[in-house]
Amino acid sequence: MVMISKHAVNKKGHLLLGGIDSIELAKTYGTPLFVYDLSLIRERARAFINTFKEQNVQAQVAYASKAFSSVAMYQVMNQENLSLDVVSAGELYTALKAGYPVERIHFHGNNKSKSELLLALEHNIGCIVVDNFYEIELLKELTTELNQKVNILLRVTPGVEAHTHDYITTGQQDSKFGFDLLNGQADRAFQEVYQDENIQLLGLHCHIGSQIFETVGFKVAAEKLIKKMIAWYNEFTFQCTVLNLGGGFGIKYTDEDTPLEPSVYVKEMVIVVKNLVANTDFAMPEIWIEPGRSLVGDAGTSLYTIGAEKEIPNVRNYLAVDGGMSDNIRPALYGALYDAVIANKIDEKIEKEYTIAGKCCESGDKLIDHISLPKAEAGDILAMFCTGAYGYAMASNYNRLTRPAVVFVEHANHQLAVKRETLEDIVHLDLPLTMEKE
Repeated sequence: MVMISKHAVNKKGHLLLGGIDSIELAKTYGTPLFVYDLSLIRERARAFINTFKEQNVQAQVAYASKAFSSVAMYQVMNQENLSLDVVSAGELYTALKAGYPVERIHFHGNNKSKSELLLALEHNIGCIVVDNFYEIELLKELTTELNQKVNILLRVTPGVEAHTHDYITTGQQDSKFGFDLLNGQADRAFQEVYQDENIQLLGLHCHIGSQIFETVGFKVAAEKLIKKMIAWYNEFTFQCTVLNLGGGFGIKYTDEDTPLEPSVYVKEMVIVVKNLVANTDFAMPEIWIEPGRSLVGDAGTSLYTIGAEKEIPNVRNYLAVDGGMSDNIRPALYGALYDAVIANKIDEKIEKEYTIAGKCCESGDKLIDHISLPKAEAGDILAMFCTGAYGYAMASNYNRLTRPAVVFVEHANHQLAVKRETLEDIVHLDLPLTMEKE
């Protein structure tokens, strides 16, 4: 194995993923194909956990599984002793099927249904992150009916705007999520739950955005939440024991991205919290965080087979692949940027600029707008990097395309984690027409 332009390459000039020839993976499992390198996921998970240990702080690192969820991925996270952030009955059910320890499952969501809350209560999961007053009323009703206690966090919007895309900024006041910390909603929510006999309030939660490359927003949010918790302690002698600062830690999609190491985010948060509780009667809370993209994003690579090429003189050269917005909607949805290589031509010289087009019937189905590559031919394999978060998780059957397979690789071993959908899968929920024509 050699390293060419930061990529691992074998003697054939083929890209290696987890020590395995990417071309062989494409031949074995077909394309489009998501390939996850588990060694990188484990490395990232341990970096978060070990930094908290080095800082001598009680903590939970919860995988924000909306980035990508499957039975096998949940099992990996459990092996690494992470907690789990789920946001729907489907994610919770998958976690239960994976055998995830229920005490380490946290249930998020801005519009949890009664049936979802019942499922969570039935399995006595570790924590429900309460998002609104309607949810408080549902929980009071259900816990009374079941004579059951439940641990909760109150999700608040601290009025902190992270430097990120408008569509994925969630910590500012104008948000569908959480109780507003600035207009009194959080105080009202506290009043409704802190003395309830069945509801055990653990503390506060916030999430200020995604793909964040600096620590200022996290530090300001931590300060706002801790000060509110101290205020409640001083007024009501109520000790919040958990501070959850969410996720949103950025990754390097392209050379323009400048993410920090996991340890930097954690250390900065811990310093702020320790300084605020020092010389007070308020006990140091357990700190929870929720990395998702930063655990699995750059561990994932999408493999596509190149097909048609369309040259428009003096305009652009389109290079079509056998996937697109059906397996990665992020470029079409909010202009997300990616890097890629021709996996079987890593060591060949760059000759041409292309636009990588998907096969969906949408003009906006472009995975990469401009990229310079060796001369491409039909049958070549394109490897697009950092697709491990919100690729498969947001995949669809638009145009009745089948969703890709997912493969895990680690130390030159590989296994199928999610089977490729079949054409029969596409129609298996369809029912024939039974009404007579008039």
